[in-house]
Amino acid sequence: MTVSPLPFPAADGPHREGLTVFVRGLRVEAGIGVHDHELGRLQPLIIDVTLELAPAAVERLADTINYETVAQAARAIVAEGHVGLVETFAERLASACLEDTRVRRCTVRIEKPGALEAAAAAGCEVVLAR
Repeated sequence: MTVSPLPFPAADGPHREGLTVFVRGLRVEAGIGVHDHELGRLQPLIIDVTLELAPAAVERLADTINYETVAQAARAIVAEGHVGLVETFAERLASACLEDTRVRRCTVRIEKPGALEAAAAAGCEVVLAR
């Protein structure tokens, strides 16, 4: 008889409940803002993205979301040109992430350093789910 090293044996063993993939602190320089002094210049944005995926075995990169794909999506939005609001940028990025059908829920948080005097950052957080 085999004795479990654990003080209590697992009845069915562990099971996958989900997978979270994230990118934190991605810095991009973007044309962003609605004020006259913000037009025609780039400003830093700090982007955090959290992707919730369905539970699945991950053995290779193709089984999950590549971090670089998230960064490329953010850079593509920058390349499209000036965006008025960080909320708009965040929603576009979340929508782009949800194009991958494995993503169930996407949270995008964007900080705009320097947007508010005496604050470390101001920004928004957008959550989209299918």
